[in-house]
Amino acid sequence: MMPTLSLAYLTSIPLAPPDAVSLAAELGYDAVGLRALPAAPGGDFSRLIEEPALLGETKRRIADTGVSVFDVEIVRLAADFKVAAFQPFLDLCGELGARAILVAGDDPDEARLTASFASFCAAAAPYGLTGDLEFMPWTKVPDARTALRIVTRAGEANGRVLVDALHAGRSGTTLADIAAIPSERLSYAQICDAPGEVPKTDEGLIHTARCARLLPGEGGIDLVGIFSQLPQELPVSVEVPHLERMAALGHREWARQALEATKALLADRDQAVARGASLREGTSP
Repeated sequence: MMPTLSLAYLTSIPLAPPDAVSLAAELGYDAVGLRALPAAPGGDFSRLIEEPALLGETKRRIADTGVSVFDVEIVRLAADFKVAAFQPFLDLCGELGARAILVAGDDPDEARLTASFASFCAAAAPYGLTGDLEFMPWTKVPDARTALRIVTRAGEANGRVLVDALHAGRSGTTLADIAAIPSERLSYAQICDAPGEVPKTDEGLIHTARCARLLPGEGGIDLVGIFSQLPQELPVSVEVPHLERMAALGHREWARQALEATKALLADRDQAVARGASLREGTSP
């Protein structure tokens, strides 16, 4: 049985949130991810906070289709982080019925970053939201070990580690590091593939992450190995932006291919897990 599969924001651009919800329903995704704050100054995002009509139409599509909002992006924890500044964002997430918030760590002071993460999680808890700290090799949370250390030290029950397959494959994170994340510290994971050769600069890493990911199974990331370390029922966000191929194929076809490739990869993962269990038990699969 497949876990919850969510159409990530970067896989649905340039669609507005209501149309992303409708596309997810048409293709058979269970949920969507939305971006209500930019990932970088001047970056793309949906103005759900500022435009009540857009929020209202998004909520109508959610009600009509049954497709839920899984995660909302993106909260960046910089040195000057103030949790009060994110109150409108949290109100929006609550109104959308979201389950998780993607959090990135930019503060070079890990103790202060940990305190900021704890305060954000505490503010998100009354809305039933988790704070999911994503490790990315160009940020101050570069790998799974660092993310788990910060989340653990923050000590908030709704603090989570977000495993993005791209960063797991490009950050020095090992399969053992992923296996070491307790299941209660996981809300969801993100899936994609990428070429086996890892860029040597942050600019190259960021370009692939935002513009040139591959469909699951097309690249050199050990996706079966990574997802075999995660709970099989863990929800998966299908995050596969490739701007050239998306433009050539159209957003609908690209999102369809991403979903089908994800299902095939997770089926391979389930078979690998079953084979491993059989070998441990000394029986044939």
